[in-house]
Amino acid sequence: MLQIKKLAQLGFGMILALMLCTSQAWAKTYKVGISVPSADHGWTGGVLWWAEKAAADFRKQEKDFEFYVVAASSGSKQVGDVEDLMIRGIDALVILPHNPATLQTVIEEAYNKGIYTVVVDRELAHSAQNVFIAGDNAGLGTVSGKWLASEMNDKGKIVVLEGMSIPINKQRVDAFNEEMARHKNIEILDSQPADWSTQKALAVMENMLQRHPQIDAVWCQDDDMLKGVMQAIKESGRTDVKTVLGGAGSKDIMKMVIDGDPVVRATVTYPPNMVASAIALSVTGLKNERLGNLYHTSPSRVILAAELVDKHNANLYYEPESAY
Repeated sequence: MLQIKKLAQLGFGMILALMLCTSQAWAKTYKVGISVPSADHGWTGGVLWWAEKAAADFRKQEKDFEFYVVAASSGSKQVGDVEDLMIRGIDALVILPHNPATLQTVIEEAYNKGIYTVVVDRELAHSAQNVFIAGDNAGLGTVSGKWLASEMNDKGKIVVLEGMSIPINKQRVDAFNEEMARHKNIEILDSQPADWSTQKALAVMENMLQRHPQIDAVWCQDDDMLKGVMQAIKESGRTDVKTVLGGAGSKDIMKMVIDGDPVVRATVTYPPNMVASAIALSVTGLKNERLGNLYHTSPSRVILAAELVDKHNANLYYEPESAY
């Protein structure tokens, strides 16, 4: 009874203020750490751009969330970045590992601490995440093979420029070769790594042009490499190469498709904005909300379709402000 009288003496305004202070004290501010490789080539530049854009967008939408984006130039630097984010007290980690083997232990540490973890693009040897999101690497190879075979009318000679010797490259190349094996009149003359580098692709393509007098098409699975391939063809003066197909869907290559380039007529998606979707998944996961109209919370694995982009739909994918 005495406590009630004391509360009454405080007055309604004071009681309301006390209640507001208490509710604010109870309010949870979620911290999301986003760790990506630095922009060492076009695609990773796109990843960083989309990570920063999504973080800025979510800061406006989610008042109870803080977002920290960090970019690392090496795997060891990224390990240090993740450790620093954990010291900050992050509730969620979104990470595209430089090298999964290098990052495995520190990601496991974050995950085992109860940090909601979303791994992007490069899969860990041992699962240590709530959600894994990536593009469809095998699908990229299959879609590329089907389109090229059609454009070549099921006959001709082709050369292949591969990426780095890591699992996602093997998935792409194996699927491409499997598709091409169905087209008996298409010959793969050569298949060499160019590490998703424009300069290495230029050198590799120069060598292939010197060794092979007739090349009808080139598959280089990556739009950074495509630029080097196109430069080599231009400098050689060769006119036999009628089709060059890259992948990932950079804005420069999509603009070539939109503008009707006679040789570069398509690309296949492997979108760097998958990191933005990963950030969205971390927000949904922390809030324990359903994803869209699904009847359950976030899935544990999301594989984005490899989609063919040509003159009919390129405008839907073209993002002129993107870094990639």
